[in-house]
Amino acid sequence: MRIWLFLLVLMTLFALELLNPVQLHFVQPFTAMLAYLSATLMQLFDSSVIANGIVIRDAQSGLAVSIQPGCNGIEAIIILVAGIISVPTEFVYKLKGFVYGFFAIQSVNLVRLISLFYLLQWNRAWFDWAHLYLWQALIILDALVVFVLWLRWLPDPEISDEAPLTT
Repeated sequence: MRIWLFLLVLMTLFALELLNPVQLHFVQPFTAMLAYLSATLMQLFDSSVIANGIVIRDAQSGLAVSIQPGCNGIEAIIILVAGIISVPTEFVYKLKGFVYGFFAIQSVNLVRLISLFYLLQWNRAWFDWAHLYLWQALIILDALVVFVLWLRWLPDPEISDEAPLTT
């Protein structure tokens, strides 16, 4: 039965993400914030990096990456949220899973964005491969690992006296 809840939440959140008001007021500003944060981190050791909206550009070479839908980690977060919601546990544990999971996924996503920016500067073929294959899988794997760690962190469910265990 929990799989149906997972699928319902997953489909609902993916459908909501596609709505224009959600894109305009949440997804695009969030993605621009990721570009700004990525550029700010890179500027600690590379002053030629600039961010403009969802684009991170090297001022010297002119090469740039644009953070498009699917590259902002929101889909991985949606998968994690659907998983967490589908597990029967107290709200406080779900909330902690959402918060820690969000930061874990976005931390890996920042590494992803920065690495892809520099891969593009170095070699377009390696950028394409890492972007299309390596990092897509790693971000989803990150959500899965966070979910499994969260499950292991949950307290053991109490066994009810009313329902005897059967073997």
